[in-house]
Amino acid sequence: MRRVTPLWAGLATITAAVVTLGFAATGASASAGTSPARPLPYQVFAPYFETYDTSAGSLAAQSEQSGAKFLSLAFLQTATAGSCVADWDGDPAQPIGAASFGSDIAAIQAHGGNVIPSFGGYTADTTNTEIADSCTSVPAIAGVFESLVTTYHVSRIDLDVEANSVTNTAGINRRNEAIAATEAWAAAHHQHIQFDYTLPTFPTGLPAAELAVLQNAVADGARISTVNLLTFDYYFGTQQDMLADTETAASGLFGQLQALYPDATAKQLWHMVGVTEMPGIDDFGAAETFSTADAAALLHWAERQGIGLLSFWALQRDNGSCPGTKGAGNCSGVVQPAWYFSHVFERFTSS
Repeated sequence: MRRVTPLWAGLATITAAVVTLGFAATGASASAGTSPARPLPYQVFAPYFETYDTSAGSLAAQSEQSGAKFLSLAFLQTATAGSCVADWDGDPAQPIGAASFGSDIAAIQAHGGNVIPSFGGYTADTTNTEIADSCTSVPAIAGVFESLVTTYHVSRIDLDVEANSVTNTAGINRRNEAIAATEAWAAAHHQHIQFDYTLPTFPTGLPAAELAVLQNAVADGARISTVNLLTFDYYFGTQQDMLADTETAASGLFGQLQALYPDATAKQLWHMVGVTEMPGIDDFGAAETFSTADAAALLHWAERQGIGLLSFWALQRDNGSCPGTKGAGNCSGVVQPAWYFSHVFERFTSS
């Protein structure tokens, strides 16, 4: 996400965010005076919010206006390659701390919602500033994850691993070891935490390299929660049925998850699936348009299939102010009422 060009010219790109099978630790009380965050709803709509663009309003304001109570916050990354310090958008002036989005997150939580901090994204994953690519210390990476739990009281963390990060085997292993370490820390401190992965995929399922990220997670004992497919920016050069492509991508992923988790039920595996659309015209152009009609159909499919996460990129685009424009950061490119996609998808969140 946050792309100017496709991940691979001529290839489809989708992001997969992985929702755990409910493996996250739970407990009755927290240590060190930190109350455990509430787990997210069983099914949740959590669109991405571009933390680098608050021109249309603050995080809390746009959450309230759109009705999206749960938001994925993009992105956290290091300021320079080799660093073990993660900042919002890699900006040292926006460190993990109460002064950076703390009041907005607290306001969202006060209204019954929460946020999912997201690491990586295309920029970080191509500049060696994704946290596990940049930092060679597993304990330090785990410490950054833990700081999000204690600072913002979040219960899920998203890891957007694409581009160069997909083939950085050392970074992949460090990341998964840090996930496992954080989950052990959470269990010892009576905290709730889940991790999801964001991975590129084809409409038929994950390519081998992306699948290997999950295989390594299993080998490292990292419990992954939801695989959210970014079903846009295919760049095939042909007219695409974006709704159909979403459904086939999810079905392909389901089969791959069956092999990874042979003891899981079909219901549990479908619940691990998430999908992220790009409302309106994506970066390729009009041949890849996710329409307002697609939104209603996708909602019914997601509810019927029992997936765990529904999302889109990104909240700032959920308006019709630029009909015909592709890949805009602040509008969908289709004729629509403001917050149309949010209002359709917000019904997905379970109580």
